[in-house]
Amino acid sequence: MLATVAKQLKSHPALIPLFVFIGGGAAMSMMYLARLGLRNPDVCWDRKNNPEPWQKLGPTDQYKFYAVNMDYSKLKKQGPDF
Repeated sequence: MLATVAKQLKSHPALIPLFVFIGGGAAMSMMYLARLGLRNPDVCWDRKNNPEPWQKLGPTDQYKFYAVNMDYSKLKKQGPDF
């Protein structure tokens, strides 16, 4: 299969950007999916030791992917401890 793709790219060099952008998009989507599965506080992989991982988040923890002009280290807690 790889030989067929290489043969097509040699005969049609205009396909190179298409392969680059589709490959890059697929790689970025897989990295984002892995980030969601590993870093999101709503995902629980270990139910025995930490059944509710969102309870351990403090007010200064950043869990959003991108925060515009937000400094999480200066936030104060607004609610009571449970």
